[in-house]
Amino acid sequence: MRIEVWSDVVCPWCYIGKRRLETALARFPHRDEVEVVWRSFQLDPSVPEGQTHPTLPALAAKYGRPVEEVRAMMRHVEETAAAEGLSYRLADGVSGNTLLAHELVHLAAERGLQGAMEERLLHAHFQEGRPVFDVGSLVPLAVEVGLDEAEVRAALADHRHRPAVLADAATAQAFGATGVPFFVVDRRFGASGAQPAELLLQLLERAWADRAPLST
Repeated sequence: MRIEVWSDVVCPWCYIGKRRLETALARFPHRDEVEVVWRSFQLDPSVPEGQTHPTLPALAAKYGRPVEEVRAMMRHVEETAAAEGLSYRLADGVSGNTLLAHELVHLAAERGLQGAMEERLLHAHFQEGRPVFDVGSLVPLAVEVGLDEAEVRAALADHRHRPAVLADAATAQAFGATGVPFFVVDRRFGASGAQPAELLLQLLERAWADRAPLST
């Protein structure tokens, strides 16, 4: 059974959703027969590549809300994250274009390291306050999970995985996804948002029960 998760590495709810999915999988009797595939989705593809900006004032401007109101919303997300064992400091965050990060995740998938790369990027951004928007920031993280530095630099320079990133975004749009995380099981069942682990477990159980019986 395959679970595809559309996610962005600067989406706080995506990291929460990842932890909840892991909790659900830990309770799922058939977890050894489940493949998790990470798909690309950019929260804000309009940000020019190479530019970064403080997240707090940018969100306040985007939604037309006072900064302190957005800060309070961030505190709520931080409390939710803490319940999943994650330590966020969202008001101090920096945002930027995540195309290169998504390209890196696709490269890692070719080397059997996609899950580790996704986790490392999320952890770096949310728990360490490290940038994940440029080659200089991404290469050390890639090397940490076992990727070859020269290959990473070459792949991010020639953008060989960009078509795959854009294809992921197009597929999400075709599925009607307007935000992330977005979970799809066997291209038959879906759930939007960082659903509680209990609901994700129900999704897995339903998808498993719906599988066609093996022919004899």
